[in-house]
Amino acid sequence: MHPELLPLARRVLQIEAEAITTLATQLDDSFIRAVDLIMASHGRVIVCGVGKTGHIGRKFAATLASTGTPAYFVHAAEAAHGDLGMITAQDVLVALSYSGTGEELLKIVPLIKRQGARLIAITGNPESSLAQEADVHLNARVQEEACPLNLAPTASTTATLALTDALAVALLHLRGFGPDDFARSHPGGALGRRLLTHVSDVMRTGSALPQVGEEAQLSEALLEMTRAGMGMTAIVDADQRIRGIYTDGDLRRTLASGCDFSSARVQDHMGRNPRTITARALAVEAAEMMERLRISQLLVADADGRLVGALNHHDLMLAKVI
Repeated sequence: MHPELLPLARRVLQIEAEAITTLATQLDDSFIRAVDLIMASHGRVIVCGVGKTGHIGRKFAATLASTGTPAYFVHAAEAAHGDLGMITAQDVLVALSYSGTGEELLKIVPLIKRQGARLIAITGNPESSLAQEADVHLNARVQEEACPLNLAPTASTTATLALTDALAVALLHLRGFGPDDFARSHPGGALGRRLLTHVSDVMRTGSALPQVGEEAQLSEALLEMTRAGMGMTAIVDADQRIRGIYTDGDLRRTLASGCDFSSARVQDHMGRNPRTITARALAVEAAEMMERLRISQLLVADADGRLVGALNHHDLMLAKVI
């Protein structure tokens, strides 16, 4: 057992939480100027750093790129060996260095300035050379590192990460970046599935689509329901126009009525004017409609009311829409 570990861990979390709280109180107009500088740019945001702040920089660039601000990360050492050619006069360089004295970054600052790119520096030392050379400086100073030796970047990197997140969210807000935009940047994620999946992607068609003619016997409808396993069958006329729907619920009501299944016709027991949705609608719209109407299936119709597909809750769950 190591009884000292839990107090140590709690102390680390407390120091890092206090660092972010202090950072929030020391934000000033320089934050607004940094955001305005990026918004006014016709190029991209190039994030640059080394060491632990370099890792934070990679995350910042990725967050920007996924929330509407074109950005990429360049390692400061690589920039001095050819990658500087990626940066143009229309770009904004965001340089991350807690000390503000990193040789790799300071070496490329004059070249950035000569190209005409603008410079935002995020450091923990407003008096540092990097801070002084920047068009805008953001102060990410912390009182102490969470490391017991006060050496390993811990609280300082957490504060820098939080500050860059604040920049990314401010830019997202000003750009009017919404859920649809986010989904297009994350098509492989859960939100992408929810917002980019259409009814046509999940509906059943062809032989998987249960349907009978409006003159069909009720027994035929039951066989079709059993075959397709959707808990319903569509009722269509000779031109494939939807005339009704017969569901498991209708079956229960038919049984309760004492109907003679051997002679009954499905059109005498079907639900008329069923709710439909178009194939081009989003799958989330189908899910919302089913929930609101408390139904388990939907028929999919074209502009002329012809049956083109059907889906149920199970189809939406398989597609991970709900």
